Amino acid sequence: MRIALFLLAAALWGADPNVRVQLVTGGHPHDISFYGVFEGDRDFTINVNPHPSAFQSDFRKDVDVLVLYDMADMDGERERQHLREFLDAGKGMVVLHHAVIDNQHWPWWYEDVVGGRYLLKPEDGQRASTYQHDVAMRVRPVEKHPVTEGIGEFAIVDEVYNYMWVSPRSRVLLEADKPEGPKAVAWIAPWPKSRVVAIQLGHGREAHENPAYRKLVRNAILWAAGRM
Repeated sequence: MRIALFLLAAALWGADPNVRVQLVTGGHPHDISFYGVFEGDRDFTINVNPHPSAFQSDFRKDVDVLVLYDMADMDGERERQHLREFLDAGKGMVVLHHAVIDNQHWPWWYEDVVGGRYLLKPEDGQRASTYQHDVAMRVRPVEKHPVTEGIGEFAIVDEVYNYMWVSPRSRVLLEADKPEGPKAVAWIAPWPKSRVVAIQLGHGREAHENPAYRKLVRNAILWAAGRM
């Protein structure tokens, strides 16, 4: 029976029934504890592909969900084209923590795709964003959604991004008692062609080992892949 179910899953999802994840890093140092977020999860097949190689070829056939934990600008047209093609094909994406700083000079990216942005400097009447380390917060769901399924209000110690811009077209899922500025820390992005989730949390070991954070990331990947 188990073999039959595996073969059925393989037929439905391709040779690998797991969610095929490309995890993109680079441009920002991070604690090794980050990789523990995915430890023991047998629903994912994860390939870590850091900059600058991550977007240099067409990866639509090999990846179901792109998970960004990088901090970089993609200025090359070839790299941008590959990313556009991936998202136009209906593939999923999860943007984690410092990846909300990506592509500061690409309005299509932060306005239409991610629906949020950490501002490195004041722009268009909005002040620059700021950050604070080791902030104890209470995080609470704003509404029911598969990404927040099984996640109630929880405590976390994490780096906070204050005064981020979050698009009014984004669907806020989680808010936190942040010291300053808007309270959103997770949202569904406005991109209509695929499923995109942004999660501002996730800086260091305290966050990476938090069970609620781990479940949040897992839910986000599964939903982005169309498995929830």
